[in-house]
Amino acid sequence: MKRRDLIKNSLITSVGLMALSRTAAANELMCKPGLTPRQTEGPFYPVEDQLDTDADLIRLEGSSLFALGEVIIVQGQVTDQNCKPVKGVLVEIWQACASGKYNHPSDPNTAPIDPNFQYWGKSVTDEQGRYKFRTILPGAYPADTDWMRPPHIHFKISRVGYKELITQMYFAGQELNGQDLILQDLSHDEQEKVVVPLKNEAGQAHPVGEFNIQIRKLSKI
Repeated sequence: MKRRDLIKNSLITSVGLMALSRTAAANELMCKPGLTPRQTEGPFYPVEDQLDTDADLIRLEGSSLFALGEVIIVQGQVTDQNCKPVKGVLVEIWQACASGKYNHPSDPNTAPIDPNFQYWGKSVTDEQGRYKFRTILPGAYPADTDWMRPPHIHFKISRVGYKELITQMYFAGQELNGQDLILQDLSHDEQEKVVVPLKNEAGQAHPVGEFNIQIRKLSKI
């Protein structure tokens, strides 16, 4: 091989290695190990099964009527503690409707219930660990005489071989966030993992909240 060809091949190899190095560095920056903080399940996890538990909470199956409130998309990726996507994860959400009322017999809130809202939904992650829900921005509600809970959504994440996670997702910019006893019980870093901004994205008809979740893979005994 001629000397100039050797130099050329050497340069190509160097450029290729540099590109791979940059890609690896970028992936490392994107991957931020840190388990999603656990939070209380709360008193209003559904106690009665529903006929409709799909990932679209704004319209009940067989109905032409839609739930009241601001429609939003809540989506994200479930990964393990090594930032590897986890497929086949059952992601459950439950929440209050736009008035702040849960569809639960123990909810003392006198706000009206929304008969067209699903309240509880399920999604299973795909090959990339992605899940997606269409729902509404939940209303705030009184948790005590001097405590208003900010808008939030409850999550339960479960899959065989992984530690089940129960947590809550909050919305950035909500004034009540700073006064919430449950959210403020978390450290600043933990709060950043569960407080999500709503953004308008190209191709989406509704604001999107990207809530990425990290769970622990159990070691084999």
